[in-house]
Amino acid sequence: MTIDRKQTFTTAEIEARLKAELPHWRLEDGWIRRTYKTNSWKGTLMVINTVGHLAEAAWHHPDLTASYAWVEVRLQSHDAKGITVRDFALAKKIEEVVQWQPGLEADGPLEGTPQHDLRFAYVKYD
Repeated sequence: MTIDRKQTFTTAEIEARLKAELPHWRLEDGWIRRTYKTNSWKGTLMVINTVGHLAEAAWHHPDLTASYAWVEVRLQSHDAKGITVRDFALAKKIEEVVQWQPGLEADGPLEGTPQHDLRFAYVKYD
């Protein structure tokens, strides 16, 4: 079975998928959106670079807006003029990578960024 990458979802379908799969994302003005809060400009740039790498690798490019301590990611398939499976797939990958917290892995070798010391903390995890 071939996936139609340009088939768009209805508003009800989008909202149901976001609720079930991406609860921190929202539908607004025809885009699925997520705002990532950071602790500083350094964290903001790290989120932007992470999203940029994933988007380029996926060949699906979001719109970004950034400030000192936040980044908003907006996804929409321009060629399909709506939200498609590509938008959900990229949103899931972005969420997985940006929200990854290695210090939470049981007995894992990676300890994670010290969140209690703002010199090192960068993303405010949900």
